[in-house]
Amino acid sequence: MADTNQSGLLAVRLVTSDRVLVDTTAEAVELPSISGYLEALYGHAPLLSELGAGEVRLHGGESGNQKFFVAWGFVEVLPERITILAENALRPDEINVEAARAELAEADKIRHEAGDDGSKYDEANALTREAEEKLASAGAATASH
Repeated sequence: MADTNQSGLLAVRLVTSDRVLVDTTAEAVELPSISGYLEALYGHAPLLSELGAGEVRLHGGESGNQKFFVAWGFVEVLPERITILAENALRPDEINVEAARAELAEADKIRHEAGDDGSKYDEANALTREAEEKLASAGAATASH
């Protein structure tokens, strides 16, 4: 893991089950928790949260300014470090825009076929959120439904 120093930098590590996307330092980290975006700075109170779908944005430090798409998992925030364990994480240039648009279409199909099945609506909403966040991270416009 990246080492912090006395200048107030957070050690930041973003990992999935098959790779480490980033292991660096940053002045600030913005990330999507399941209940909304949060920002952590050096000295942040300890926090464990479920990760939602969206962008992790790193500011300053060795990281410069970077962003990554993440979806689902957990984040541990400690005063000197942040560990993000994501089910899915990609750099913006790794996002397949056409596949994300196909995921949006699949979500619409699930939603239209759901009938009275609330779990199908939940599935469609999660798929929609993930696909829309991928498109936003890639800088691609989403089509209106």
